[in-house]
Amino acid sequence: MQYFDFVTHRYQFFLISAVLLVPGILSLLFPGGLRPGIDFTSGSIMTFRFEQSVDEGTLRQAYADLGHADAIIQRSDDGSYIVRTRSLEGDSTAALGQTESGRQRIQDALTQRFGAMTVSSYDQVSPIVAAEIVRNAMIAVIGACVGILLYLWWAFRHIKESWRYGACAVFALVHDALLVLGVFSILGRFFAFELDALFITAILTVIGFSVHDTIVVFDRIRENLVHFAGEPFESVVNHSLMQTMGRSVATSITVLLTLLTLWLFGGVTIRHFVLALLIGIASGTYSSIFNASMLLAIWENGELGRLFGRGRAQPALRRT
Repeated sequence: MQYFDFVTHRYQFFLISAVLLVPGILSLLFPGGLRPGIDFTSGSIMTFRFEQSVDEGTLRQAYADLGHADAIIQRSDDGSYIVRTRSLEGDSTAALGQTESGRQRIQDALTQRFGAMTVSSYDQVSPIVAAEIVRNAMIAVIGACVGILLYLWWAFRHIKESWRYGACAVFALVHDALLVLGVFSILGRFFAFELDALFITAILTVIGFSVHDTIVVFDRIRENLVHFAGEPFESVVNHSLMQTMGRSVATSITVLLTLLTLWLFGGVTIRHFVLALLIGIASGTYSSIFNASMLLAIWENGELGRLFGRGRAQPALRRT
């Protein structure tokens, strides 16, 4: 059976990943990159629409005049405005009648300046709730990584040192999550992109897709260890990639086309969420083929140990 020798080019594939990851990692290391939204800090978000046309720049100046120069204003395709601000003063006591709510002051001022408006939604996140969201998000991501490692360790338990398969899958999903975080850090630095609760959903979805793709490849490697008994482990990996690549790429293209449609026509409120999925799923397809499998190959052959000065004299034999 003829195949392309992927493993021979393993370090080129790792280099491509490094080139993609390094700018984002550098952006993450310096302040001002990732911009947490009100879901992770605290603040208010109001969605409303004016009966008459209002220019975005004029609305931004109106908020500045009201003491909210840092307000983030987005206009959706239907003409509605989505405005994020820090917590509006007085909201916590307005229900008790002790003070006029900050929301009402904003509405009165905007109505007086631009005419009648309709508020379709209003939400406020307190610092306590925001801190809990951050903590739960971290637990969810760490828990997913640990669960995936343990599951793959068990699923490949009949192969000696099966934990390597789980470790390589976790490496791939960390690669994908880091790429998404890095891109959004750069976008936050230069285009004021904010992260909300949907971003965590996107990260977990990307992790799930990445692991699914990696398991398909690893499962075929496990089968081919029997079908191609006696061949070097690199040959088994190459055979497995050739057999699974068509399915993986076709599935990813189908998903990416659907997401692209959502990004173009789904509305401004989910655009960042869809963008995170687009980046993560494209990265997941790449990492499962060109990172996880290549890492497993060099690990099985003892190259990983030699890189850290603990190499073995001869490549490892294939494990069955």
